[in-house]
Amino acid sequence: MFLALLELKAARGRFLLMGSVVVLVAALVGIVSGFTTGLGDDTVSALRKLPATHIAFAAGSDSDQFARGLIDDRTAAGWRREEGTEATPLGVSLTRGTTGRGTEVDLAAFGVEPGAFTDPGADDGAPLDAAVPHGVVVSRQLVTEGVRIGDTLTVDRLGITLDVVGTTGRSSYGHVPVAYVTTDTWRRIRFTAPGTEDLPADLPTQYSAMALRLPAATDTDTGAATLAEADRRHDTTTVPLEEAFAAAPGYEGERLTMTSIQTFLFLIAPLVVGAFFAVWTVQRTPELALLRALGASRRRLLGHTLVQAAAVVVTGTAAGAALASAVGLLVGEQVPFSLPATTLTATMAAVALVGLAGSALTLRRVTTVDPMTMLGAAR
Repeated sequence: MFLALLELKAARGRFLLMGSVVVLVAALVGIVSGFTTGLGDDTVSALRKLPATHIAFAAGSDSDQFARGLIDDRTAAGWRREEGTEATPLGVSLTRGTTGRGTEVDLAAFGVEPGAFTDPGADDGAPLDAAVPHGVVVSRQLVTEGVRIGDTLTVDRLGITLDVVGTTGRSSYGHVPVAYVTTDTWRRIRFTAPGTEDLPADLPTQYSAMALRLPAATDTDTGAATLAEADRRHDTTTVPLEEAFAAAPGYEGERLTMTSIQTFLFLIAPLVVGAFFAVWTVQRTPELALLRALGASRRRLLGHTLVQAAAVVVTGTAAGAALASAVGLLVGEQVPFSLPATTLTATMAAVALVGLAGSALTLRRVTTVDPMTMLGAAR
């Protein structure tokens, strides 16, 4: 241990350089992880907040189901009649609006039934109320963009006016802030043609999907068979809530891209660390041979190398974690960045492990050093 630390001090320039590389790799992995989580939240946080276990889509829609599939009133009523199941319609549409004060905003209109389990309520102001059909509860991002309780929000091209009655927490869909409206209002937004003033009774009674609360027994073979039979009766395709995230625009592509970047970084880390310690081991081969000639065991030399690798990798990873956290605090809510402590800890632990794995590539050379080198056998 003493000799390992002494070498660290004697060659501090080299180890500081290697440590700096580990810091940058760890920080980059942490930052990419933060963007991966943040982009995911910014795409599906509104869906993730739904207190549902499953989402039922119209059968036949294989991608972007919220936009392409429609469930009619007969199907909705059928799901409501299913024993042991809570079901409520859900509408999802991307649109744009302007407040009476001229503030233009993009928004994802989520149609929910007031009082249903999908109704988010309101943190400030009033929740949705069937008696106030034109009411809208906006998410915190829209408040940040300038929408206030009491504002009148006019949906572009359609001329539909909505009264902002309340606000709720941060919630978005497809990187667009969410505004919660009643299902009747959502049908007006979804089906009204520009230039017309259709009433809800004149519009199709259709929805994007059904939000379901199913019993835990659906995880068993019998429950899965029962769910498949219900899907057959109602001509729907039901998936767990987590799988429904893939129906959000861009979700799968973003996760694939960011995960690929993370994977390459995890491959780069052991190669960089392994290359450094391989060169370092070659340079100190005479010293290692001398220690062997003086009676040091292979286990002791191995321990020296592992202590040095652990000191460089663990210290560099810890500094990289601090740097990634600092980036998260710096960007704040300006960009979709989220790096919870659990995610950061797991990511940095993985970086440290792959870094130590890279250093392990040099262990064979350390244990096979020939003490005869120092006794002139190489001359």
